[in-house]
Amino acid sequence: MRMSRAALDKKPAEVAAMFDGVARRYDLTNDVLSLGQDRRWRKAVTQAIDARPGDKVLDLAAGTGTSSLPFTEAGALAVPCDFSLGMLRVGKSRLPQLNFTAGDAMRLPFADGVFDAVTISFGLRNVADPAVALAEMLRVTRPGGRLVVCEFSHPTWAPFRTVYTEYLMKALPAIARRVATNPDAYVYLAESIRAWPDQRELAGVIGKAGWERVGWRNLSGGIVTLHRARRAD
Repeated sequence: MRMSRAALDKKPAEVAAMFDGVARRYDLTNDVLSLGQDRRWRKAVTQAIDARPGDKVLDLAAGTGTSSLPFTEAGALAVPCDFSLGMLRVGKSRLPQLNFTAGDAMRLPFADGVFDAVTISFGLRNVADPAVALAEMLRVTRPGGRLVVCEFSHPTWAPFRTVYTEYLMKALPAIARRVATNPDAYVYLAESIRAWPDQRELAGVIGKAGWERVGWRNLSGGIVTLHRARRAD
C-alpha cells in the first residue's frame, strides 16, 4: 500500500502529537474544509453500521466522539477509541457520557470477538500499517460482525480529480491557516490523502486482512468512499 513520503516519515508519536495540537478546533475545521460534507459522510457511516439496541460498536479514530453519538442514540454501546490523548480529553469534556478509550489500532486493548461492528472514519490513513490494523479489527469483531471504513479516496471523474488535487495541495492548507490551531498538520493530511490507494486497491487490502463480502460505495463523487465487509460466521 503506497503512502506519501510525509506519512512514511512520521512516527506514531509524532502523528498523535499532531492530532493533540488540533483537537480543540478539530470538528469546526473539518466542517469548514469539507464545505459541510462531513455531516453527510457521518450520516452514511451511521446508516451502514445500522446499530441496534444492545449492539457493541467500536468507533476507531473517533477523535472527540462526534462520530460515536449516533450509535449511542440508537441504543448501542459505543466505544470511541483514539490514540490521541488530546482528542480524548476534549471529547470527554464535551461528551462525558461516552466510554472514551485510548488505544492503538494495531494493538487494540480489547478481547477477541467482543464487538458487533467496528468502524473507522478518516483514520486508517494515519495508521503505520493499515493491513495490521484491519486484522486487529477482525480479531475484536464477533463472527458475522461488520466493518465500515470511511476514508478519502479518488474522485471517479478525471477532470474533477484534477481540480480536487489542486484544492488539497493549495486551497486546503490556506484555509486551514485561518481556522485551524495547527495548520501545518493539514499539509500532512493533504499529502496523505493524495497518496492513499484508490477504491479497488483498498478493497483488496481489506480482503487480504481476512474480511469477507467486501464492497464499497462512493460518496461526493469519490472524494470519500465507504467500504463495507463482514467477518465470516
